[in-house]
Amino acid sequence: MSSAVLRTSKPALGFASLVRLAGQSNGSQAGLTRTLLGSLSSCHPLHRRSWRHYSVRMDQRTGLLFRQLFESQSSTYTYLLADAQTREAVLIDPVLETVERDARLVEDLGLNLTIAVNTHCHADHITGTGLLKKRLPGCHSAISKDSGATADIHLKEGDRVTFGKYSLEARATPGHTDGCMTFVLNDQSMAFTGDALLIRGCGRTDFQQGCASALYESVHKKIFTLPGECLVYPAHDYTGQSVSTVDEERRLNPRLTKSLEEFVKIMNNLNLPKPKQIDVAVPANLVCGIQNV
Repeated sequence: MSSAVLRTSKPALGFASLVRLAGQSNGSQAGLTRTLLGSLSSCHPLHRRSWRHYSVRMDQRTGLLFRQLFESQSSTYTYLLADAQTREAVLIDPVLETVERDARLVEDLGLNLTIAVNTHCHADHITGTGLLKKRLPGCHSAISKDSGATADIHLKEGDRVTFGKYSLEARATPGHTDGCMTFVLNDQSMAFTGDALLIRGCGRTDFQQGCASALYESVHKKIFTLPGECLVYPAHDYTGQSVSTVDEERRLNPRLTKSLEEFVKIMNNLNLPKPKQIDVAVPANLVCGIQNV
């Protein structure tokens, strides 16, 4: 049994050594715990996407394991993080089409995947969390409580997903969607920003409860306040880049270095086509991606 716990701002009730119930008024909301984590990673961008299967770096001193994986159809990054001693692992933003690849990597590395978490309810691909739960018994799904999506674990601002002496802090970063979350490693060396902050960009705000001013505030208050050397790992990249830093984005992001008024104007005039899979992906992701699986 795992000893990982989900730490919340309210007292939690014991539920075996693997699970804790996050206090809710109706007593029914399970705040399952899980997991994590992973090593500092210096990932080299690969210019040919067919080569970019995953990036890796192990920090032997701290005992953290990290893998960055890529799905080419939606240009989605999936992140595997694990405690090298306990072997507990978490997967961030899994994609349905690459579940077998990810499950096989978990098994090859001798890991116990306890949680698969989405940074938000995606519109451009179907999440792999539902299928992963079937493929790897003991895995549980997680997403923000503000997403409106079904999951085993509903996270809120300030929750910490722990694994041994490490944890990921959940920071609510709405604006792209209401339920967007950024996950920050406890030493603030890594931030998994979903679509809120991309490398030299950000998520669009013209559908799914999008709000440009809310996104601007989220990034500036919840991400740009992190140390400058903190590594930024987004949910997507379309230009062959795999990692940035908070300092780089504070200085060089062509949208988020503008004033709020300029940013809102930019976001309101992107005129982008809607994501190809939105009509299929959003309904599926609202039920953990398990329909028709």
